[in-house]
Amino acid sequence: MSELKSGSNLERVLKAGYFAFTGECGPPKGANVAHLKEKFQYLKGCVDAVNVTDNQTAVVRMSSLAASRLMVEEGLEPNFQMVCRDRNRLAMMSDILGAHALGIRNMLCLSGDHQSFGNHPQAKNVHDIDSMQLIALVKKMRDQGKFLNDEVIDVPPKLFVGAACNPFADPYEFRVHRLANKITAGADFIQTQCIFNMDRFRDFMKKVVDMGLDKRCHILAGVTPMKNVGMANFMKKFVPGMDIPDDLINRLKGVDKKDQSEEGICFALEQIEEFKQMKGVAGVHLMAIEWEHKVPEIAQRAKVLPRPVI
Repeated sequence: MSELKSGSNLERVLKAGYFAFTGECGPPKGANVAHLKEKFQYLKGCVDAVNVTDNQTAVVRMSSLAASRLMVEEGLEPNFQMVCRDRNRLAMMSDILGAHALGIRNMLCLSGDHQSFGNHPQAKNVHDIDSMQLIALVKKMRDQGKFLNDEVIDVPPKLFVGAACNPFADPYEFRVHRLANKITAGADFIQTQCIFNMDRFRDFMKKVVDMGLDKRCHILAGVTPMKNVGMANFMKKFVPGMDIPDDLINRLKGVDKKDQSEEGICFALEQIEEFKQMKGVAGVHLMAIEWEHKVPEIAQRAKVLPRPVI
């Protein structure tokens, strides 16, 4: 295996050519460590790494850095998320060093949802640097051993750098070029927004492969199992950047209410099967939102167990 950038489990799995399977866990809206550790147990052994969200939807939650460290202590590998909304460059670089010191080896660089979506809409956003610059910053700290001002870092933080990609946002034609810019900035892996419009994603991945981007970066397709038609309608109307076809809503509507969650899981499983064969897709990022207890069942039925140990 060629030289590793961070030595993380996720990096090793992807470098070895396995189909990666990552999960997600949102920290609590409080200091409830017991509940967080309970959620961790559902993910253990089922995924290669777990995204720890950073005040997602601009709602105050336990620090993603603290929750990531708790995850390390429980024997799981975190993918520490950092958003540009809440920190200036000093706080970012400080937390990047802190993350490495705490045993964290994966990091996802994000802009962050606008504070008007959250529970403190009057908060000031920071956006000192954007997600593209944050990717480049982590790469510079790791590979050059320098801060943004070119001062030398004592011990550089070794992190496997991730970024997000939304294939469905407007203008659609620009999405693949924005992805290329993130890869050029230094993204080692990409996790996409939840995919529901498979036709558009197939088209997007064809563009990605035609540009050779899949050879420069590991791309994980985002999958969110729908719990019911209400969730599908809510995401379609109120979640920015979502593309949920009427076909899927009608499919969920077409079954009894008590069977809608099973239908949602079936659709997710069909997607995972297709992603295993899809050119340019290196794995799946499963976002079972507040549904962590379903991850072992989904992983089993998706035939992605046992996870490789490298």
